[in-house]
Amino acid sequence: MVESWSFLDTVESNFRPLVVIELAKSTKEETIEWLTKRIVDKKADGGAQLLIKPLVMENGVENIYLVGASHLRLLLGAETVGLVKECSDNSMRAFTYSSRKTFKHFADDNHDFLTMAECQYIIKHELENLRAKDEKMIPGYPHAKLYPGKSIVRRLLTSGILVQIFPLHDREELKKLSHSWYGRVKVGYQPLDDIRCYFGETIALYFGFLEYFTFALIPMAVIGIPYYVFAWEDYDKYVMFATFNLLWSTVILEVWKRICAILTYRWGTLLMKRQFEEPRPGFHGVLGINPVTGREEPVYSSIKRQLRIYLVSLPFVCLCLYFSLYVMMIYFDLEQWALDYHKENESNFSSLMLYVPSIIYAVVIEIMNRIYRYAAEFLTSWENHRLESSYQNHLILKVLVFNFLNCFASLFYIAFVLFDMKLLRQSLATLLITSQILNQFAESLLPYWLQKRYNRRMKKSMCSKKTGTDLSLAEQVNMEKEMGTYLGTFDDYLELFLQFGYVSLFSCVYPLAAVFAVLNNTTEIYSDALKMCRVYKRPFAEPTANIGVWQLAFETMSVISVVTNCILIGMSPQVDALFPDSKMDLVLTVALIEHLLLAIKFIMAFVIPDKPRDIQMKLAKLEFESLEALKQQVRAFQMQL
Repeated sequence: MVESWSFLDTVESNFRPLVVIELAKSTKEETIEWLTKRIVDKKADGGAQLLIKPLVMENGVENIYLVGASHLRLLLGAETVGLVKECSDNSMRAFTYSSRKTFKHFADDNHDFLTMAECQYIIKHELENLRAKDEKMIPGYPHAKLYPGKSIVRRLLTSGILVQIFPLHDREELKKLSHSWYGRVKVGYQPLDDIRCYFGETIALYFGFLEYFTFALIPMAVIGIPYYVFAWEDYDKYVMFATFNLLWSTVILEVWKRICAILTYRWGTLLMKRQFEEPRPGFHGVLGINPVTGREEPVYSSIKRQLRIYLVSLPFVCLCLYFSLYVMMIYFDLEQWALDYHKENESNFSSLMLYVPSIIYAVVIEIMNRIYRYAAEFLTSWENHRLESSYQNHLILKVLVFNFLNCFASLFYIAFVLFDMKLLRQSLATLLITSQILNQFAESLLPYWLQKRYNRRMKKSMCSKKTGTDLSLAEQVNMEKEMGTYLGTFDDYLELFLQFGYVSLFSCVYPLAAVFAVLNNTTEIYSDALKMCRVYKRPFAEPTANIGVWQLAFETMSVISVVTNCILIGMSPQVDALFPDSKMDLVLTVALIEHLLLAIKFIMAFVIPDKPRDIQMKLAKLEFESLEALKQQVRAFQMQL
């Protein structure tokens, strides 16, 4: 970089608030002065070199601060975080300030070259990398220890001094996005590029996957409707449907990889280099030296962590799995009671009672999943993982194992132990529909109603005060700081994962599963969009190149679906009639077919490229140019010697 950080000003007349910092009301004055100085100080002095000003209300400063940055500072920050932008020759390259003129739509007076989400991501990165120099503690708080290299923001958060940091909404842009996204019911694609510009790549990629998965379910739904209408009691016919199910579950995941590569290349995140991962905020230990960075930071024994995992977490998970199976057996007792009651009475009421045990069990499953989620988060945090990626992987593993057993154990038991296809269809339908209704209510409708009530109270309160400040900005900040915090796409992907399981594992005995999934996902797109725009605070953008570990989770589910569908095919009377003399031949034949289908599945995964050829060529070209540039630098250095 030719330009130096030192020439940047810390004052800009056209201040644009991007991020809100809320401190505890009891925060000491010396702490506030020290923090604001560190935020404003030049990079050479260990500061973030950002702009900050307090939000003044009628009763004075309420420890709420607005953070922004000059246009030049944001451009230099874009280079620091490694943002990738489109060049004038339509190629995608990592942005550098020295070559800024080569990028499409760049102009010194064009402040829209970086999206608001990118600007907020840059500010978040700079704040999180604001590190202690020679301070031993946070001024005014002797218990909040610091050491060289420690993240100041993370220490403020863990000490309770910093309440929250969140990015502000752009109300005009949000209004436009809301109108094009969910403001009117239409048949068409979502504005994924607009979603990405406003919320970032992680959330845009989730909505892209949700949309793709919904369209991918349509063939299953189209085939399932006539199948259900004309042959739903004829279980011999589900052989053909199960065979189609096997091919479908394999192809859609391979095609998604290609679509994901197209999206992330266009957004620039496919080319972003992975940065060195810092310790997560909740990580603690004795002060030591990181052998990689050479910096002082907390160090925790991996042996202690493994002991916590295998001696505490693993037994607890096993205990929860046992409890889930115990609840499942109670459900079957209720099913038997309902069946006996129906045989005795033979009335419309008794017919309805046949569905009551499944509905109760579906509600209990959702309650157990949510309670276990909190326990899994506590345990994973207690295991004290150093990196956020490690924490997320262990949490996802715990949650997926429990949710899979909790949601699908009863269906496996009915199918492969009781051999009751009629009960399997009834249970699958009830579990799927009930879980969808509960999720829609708990995740979108209830939070929206509560937030709407709060917004009305806040607007009345703000209008009753005659403040001399910008009422709209003050109202916006005070309303947004009380909104719920969006905790990420974990629960959203988990819901799709379980839905994929219901459709791919047993839908051949209930073909309408895909139909209900399409209907649910269509409403889910609108309700999730409403949730992001109206219910939660705006989340910080997070660059990502794929859906991460969830891709592996879906692929694992598709492998299990091959096994279950092959067994269902082998259990059908149509196939069973082909082997009247030897059941061992039937078992061996089904096992052989299952192995062949798995082989075909893995061959398809190998043959179908994860990236389209044009993107492969563009990536290869960029790699070649990078190597040539490196060679030129080496030659220039050798000539100087």
